[in-house]
Amino acid sequence: MAQAAPAAGEGERWFEDFTPGLVIETPGATISETQILDFAFRWDPQPFHIDALAAAESPYGGLIASGFHTLLVAFRLYIVAARCGRSSIGSPGIDRLRWLKPVRPGDTISLRAEVRSARPSGSKPDRGFVALAAEANRRRPEAPEPEPVLDFEWTQMFLKRPA
Repeated sequence: MAQAAPAAGEGERWFEDFTPGLVIETPGATISETQILDFAFRWDPQPFHIDALAAAESPYGGLIASGFHTLLVAFRLYIVAARCGRSSIGSPGIDRLRWLKPVRPGDTISLRAEVRSARPSGSKPDRGFVALAAEANRRRPEAPEPEPVLDFEWTQMFLKRPA
């Protein structure tokens, strides 16, 4: 059975707090057309991300967010909800990432992450590695049910609680 994450405001989470089964659910963030265009012009300037007319003629039938934009919005939501701003010290990488459906202007993105495993570092006693799996969902003004837009698995490094 999955454990619910403690309520916001209960303090920083450290390595010891990321136990297998811990679930972190985020609030939503609505993605605007301006945000899609801003990100895409800077980092992913494909026509279906930066040009509404070209996007309308694309297989997507309209403007969509870059998958990397969607991933970064979802990851920011996770970092805030996980309350690990001081304890997180990076990641050796993403093990799996799949974009499932496009995100469009006005979609609201939220994330559900679950701790799969946690192990102390074998070489550095002040930290550990946590394996997580997450699914980001979109809610649309015209659709009542959330739909998955991406899922990914990664390992994150956390400091242990200070003595």
